[in-house]
Amino acid sequence: MDQRWMDAVFLHWRIPEAAAARFMPPGVVPDEFDGSAWVGLIGFRMQGAGLGTGPPVPYFGTFNEINVRLYSREPDGTRGVVFLSLDASRLAVVLAARAAGIPYVWSRSRFRAAHEGSPSTGYSVRRFRHGARSDFAVEPAFDDVATADPLSVHLTARFGLHTRFHGRTLYVPNTHAPWPLYRARLTVFEDNLVAAAGITLSSAPESVLFSPGVRTQFGRPRMLT
Repeated sequence: MDQRWMDAVFLHWRIPEAAAARFMPPGVVPDEFDGSAWVGLIGFRMQGAGLGTGPPVPYFGTFNEINVRLYSREPDGTRGVVFLSLDASRLAVVLAARAAGIPYVWSRSRFRAAHEGSPSTGYSVRRFRHGARSDFAVEPAFDDVATADPLSVHLTARFGLHTRFHGRTLYVPNTHAPWPLYRARLTVFEDNLVAAAGITLSSAPESVLFSPGVRTQFGRPRMLT
């Protein structure tokens, strides 16, 4: 699948390794940085998703996505993402992804674009069932590039995902150019998606980043032995 991930907002918190370990699929462990596991709340605009080299899928290939994720590592060092939830407004996409073992949730979401009156960019989301919601926005500092920062690279340079599929662990590779990253200031934050996923937060995010986006492509999955 080819697609673009645009206007990405990355919020990350340091959490104990044990808090992340209970969500890891068999065969992978939390990928730590600076002695801690990390949980992320990420929002972006999916644009032009399509199968293979074909054209983008009309309507269903473009939507907002807000996900809660952890970071994983295989014994050979292969790194990935473990999604706790992914909120999207396209019901057909949600149903198809859930059939493949990806924990999508049907939600109503809105993209908050920066404009002359407000430099903040962000996302708001509310789930149709059970009412969990999130509202967050950042003001990017376009003169403060974070690409070379080791923590920022660790949290964003993820080229695959690990997920459970019919009782086994599946790895789906993903390729993209390095994210163009900028540090950002959190201007709006009200969230219970992370708590709904089973992670307790007790502080402000330690890492706040913004990216205009990248083009990305998913490859052929493989089962972990």
